[in-house]
Amino acid sequence: MSDEGRFDAYEHGGDEGETGQDGEEGQEVYDGSRKPDDDMGADRCHGQGGYGGPGNGSGGGPGNGPTPGPGRSPRIPMPRASVEDGGRPLPAPAESPAPAPPLLLEHQVLKALLGAWALAACSPEETLAVEDHLGDCGSCADEALRLREAVGLLQRPESLDLDPGLRTRVLEGCLDRRPPRIPVPDWATPYDAETARLDALLQDIGDAEWHAPVRLRWFQANEATSRRTTVAGVIAHLLTVDGLVAIALGLDDPLGEVSADAPTPAGRTEAYWRASHFPPTRSVRVPWREQSHDLVRTVSFTGGGAGRPAVSYGAFELPLRDAMLDRAFECWVHAEDIAEAVDYPYGPPSPRHLNRMIDLAARMLPAALAVRRRTGLASPAPGRHLVPAGEPGRTLRLEIEGHGGGEWLIPLDSPAAIGSADREIAHVALDGVEFCRLAAGHVSPTEAAAGQLGDREAIRDVLFAAASLSRM
Repeated sequence: MSDEGRFDAYEHGGDEGETGQDGEEGQEVYDGSRKPDDDMGADRCHGQGGYGGPGNGSGGGPGNGPTPGPGRSPRIPMPRASVEDGGRPLPAPAESPAPAPPLLLEHQVLKALLGAWALAACSPEETLAVEDHLGDCGSCADEALRLREAVGLLQRPESLDLDPGLRTRVLEGCLDRRPPRIPVPDWATPYDAETARLDALLQDIGDAEWHAPVRLRWFQANEATSRRTTVAGVIAHLLTVDGLVAIALGLDDPLGEVSADAPTPAGRTEAYWRASHFPPTRSVRVPWREQSHDLVRTVSFTGGGAGRPAVSYGAFELPLRDAMLDRAFECWVHAEDIAEAVDYPYGPPSPRHLNRMIDLAARMLPAALAVRRRTGLASPAPGRHLVPAGEPGRTLRLEIEGHGGGEWLIPLDSPAAIGSADREIAHVALDGVEFCRLAAGHVSPTEAAAGQLGDREAIRDVLFAAASLSRM
């Protein structure tokens, strides 16, 4: 800053002739060819050849040679003028290449190209020629349409539904990496899996679908019966019947202060439905899901040894392990009822879990058959007699085909008898899912068997006994 209070490009004056006054030697006179700011910017360049910088023979400081004068070109390049401002003619635009002439192909050649055109395998020129031809030739247009539809059949549509085994594989992979501190008992995993699958279905449906009509079906005596309810009513039914297991484990009863006419699944369900001021809605999902979590958590902590109490169903009892398997079976059956009502894809349980459900039903058949005989629904044929406990008796071979299948020997003369292949008098074969639907009362006993061999009356008694396992 100089004494006059103005900014100088450099503080120390150079030799005479470098910093003269107006018009003196060394002073560059502004001639209007550039802005005054350009001079200021040039003066500020202290280096790389700028004024006042270290010299390389071209600077303006002391010992760097003379500064540019009026006859010299400016040291800072001037802005480049645009073509439009310079008055020079604009360059001619590049000419676009002329479009290629369309292919001129004969009718037979174009017809031969229809297959490649349907597969999108033609060149652009061939595609244009074929499509132009289709607008003029009706027979080729019909053929092209048929080929396009055939190409669509070659591509298998991919299902958007998740693989039913994905959850099992993910859980197994996670548990292999980090085993749980308190694992879920192996006999409780079917219930855990089926409640999770049903919960996934419930989260996918809308509010209106909770009021979709559902018909609960089961087999009573020798006739099929049903009860009409809604999707929410089915979940309320599962909540109240699962409550029988909760009571056996010391958990809260979902009925609360509501009293049922009978401590049976049907009696508890009817009591819950009557106590509801309004028809159940999707709000019933939360208590049902929380109770299922509590059941799995409790049996994981307490285990399921011989000392655990049995679960009472009113007219009969089941060990805790079998009761959890029974609840898994009913959860799957009613999930299919809901899926059918809301048009939702739903598959059977995994083969391992399905096998356990079939095994439970097969083990319950001798007792169910004995009950039907006592009530006169299965009259004993001449020559039938009770067999001492633990002794082999007349036997029916139950063959279950498909996933989760196997073979079971069903004693016919007494629940305490032992099935024996040497005393086999009948053989019946069914599909695994079909047998489970028979045990759920969704299939008529006269239509369920896929194959029968041997004593027809014994086969009929066993099939009707299987259907009698069902209940609301």
